[in-house]
Amino acid sequence: MSVERTLVLIKPDGVSRSLSGTILARVEAKGYTLMDLKLVSATRAMLEEHYSEHVGKPFYEPLVEFMLSGPIVAAIFEGQRVIEGFRSLAGATEPTTAAPGTIRGDFGRDWGLKVQQNLVHGSDSTESAVREIGIWFV
Repeated sequence: MSVERTLVLIKPDGVSRSLSGTILARVEAKGYTLMDLKLVSATRAMLEEHYSEHVGKPFYEPLVEFMLSGPIVAAIFEGQRVIEGFRSLAGATEPTTAAPGTIRGDFGRDWGLKVQQNLVHGSDSTESAVREIGIWFV
C-alpha cells in the first residue's frame, strides 16, 4: 500500500471560529503527517477551478461566495489511506447528522444559511487530491 497525500481545507467558518489549531491537531493525532500549510485568501478563479463539477447547481454561487468570505487554511497531509481517514475524521457533510467525535459532529451545526458551512474539505480520491493540491499549492 502506498502513501497518499490529501488536501485539507479549513473553510472560512473554521478559521473565523478559531478552530484551525484544533482541527489540525486532530488530523496529526490520527497519525497523519503535515507536509505543507498556508493561510490563503482564495480567488474566484481558484474556487471556480476547485468546484468546477458543481457549476450550474443551486448551491454553487452561495458556496463560492462563502469560500470568498474569509481566509482559508490549506494543508497537505500524507499517510497510509489518508484520504479515507481524513474524510472519516471530518464526518458527514451535514453537520447536524455528523457523528459525535468527528470534526463536523463536534464543532459544526446548521446555521440556517443558503449554503452549508461545514468547517472542512478533504479530497475524495487520489486524482482529486493531485488536482486540488495543484490549485491551492502553486
